[in-house]
Amino acid sequence: MFFENIKLAFKDFGANKLRTFLSVLGIVIGVGSVITITTLGRSATASIKKEIAQAGLETITLFPGWRSEKEVRRLFTPELAERIKDEIEGINEVVPVNQGNYLLKYGRNSYECRVIAVNERYPEIFSYEAADGRFISVDDNRRRKSVIALGAEVADELFPAGDAVGRYIKLYRKQARSFKIIGVMKPRSDSLGVAFDTSAYVPYDTYTQRIQRIDTVQFYSIGTEKGADVLEVSKRLEDFFLDLTGNKDSYRIMSPSTIADMYTGITDTLNLFLTGIAAISLLVGGIGIMNIMLVSIAERTREIGIRKALGAAPAVIRGQFLIEAVCLTIFGGIIGMFIGTALSFLGTSLLNWSFAPQVSAYVLALVFSSSVGVFFGLYPAVRASRLDPIEALSFE
Repeated sequence: MFFENIKLAFKDFGANKLRTFLSVLGIVIGVGSVITITTLGRSATASIKKEIAQAGLETITLFPGWRSEKEVRRLFTPELAERIKDEIEGINEVVPVNQGNYLLKYGRNSYECRVIAVNERYPEIFSYEAADGRFISVDDNRRRKSVIALGAEVADELFPAGDAVGRYIKLYRKQARSFKIIGVMKPRSDSLGVAFDTSAYVPYDTYTQRIQRIDTVQFYSIGTEKGADVLEVSKRLEDFFLDLTGNKDSYRIMSPSTIADMYTGITDTLNLFLTGIAAISLLVGGIGIMNIMLVSIAERTREIGIRKALGAAPAVIRGQFLIEAVCLTIFGGIIGMFIGTALSFLGTSLLNWSFAPQVSAYVLALVFSSSVGVFFGLYPAVRASRLDPIEALSFE
């Protein structure tokens, strides 16, 4: 009987194509909207995470607080970097960083960029590699050598023809200093305020002793151990500095993982809100199906009367029309899934995002659409089952 009712339902759909189309249109739009919004939201989140992850989700940047007193800022020293590494679990490397804007010149070519003072462990934290030559070494830093590694864009501006390694450039601040180029780094997208390609890199001790005499650190770049929970390590850092200074405003901590979680929270909330709005159209579609079912019952009153006169129980009549309503919503839901998938695939292609469909959204949309069919089809089905067979047979 169940499969017979399904056959009767689709036979009726085929006999009334326009009415069937108008009946399922609301469901198609609702399910298609839900699938499109959830897929685009998930794809946006995946793309954001992918972009942020290029900085290395295992990295943390530690700054002095905006309103830190001089006594607190004096705590930020190269020696503190070693202490952080030794005392806080989950940290692999801690690199002290100082930086400033300088003019670099080679012949007639010049380029103003950020010169970053770091040690030899800096590339390990960011997986930053040299395209030609090498990065700063332990010996460069210990002997305070006047050597420099150039970001990809800096090298292109100063040496359009290439072959920068081994040449000498002038670094201008108050006076010119000559630096030997030891390497050109591979191109790398910006992240966490670090413009890799438009920066140049010098040994930390060379910078603090020969370029700008300074005994404090502007910030630390911290690499966590593989598999470590970055948020948990950040919490340990917070506790460490709170014990050290007694002031929660004495430091600022930033990491790609934290930013990724923040963006994910925002996109998830927005996605949920938009999905809720899209789901309203499913309810509107359900009301449309109820109206169509009531019209259908009015048209088929004599048919119902004949079936009841032949001994069909009210439960059979009720089941017939309820199955029709559910088939309508499931049919519309499946069409909506295909349309939603196509639209979301087109949208992610145009926006150059990763296509990341959410399986749970498909299941939820199908379950919700079938539930709409049950809810809005129940009243017409019950009404049909209660028709008096004599009155139904005499209905014109």
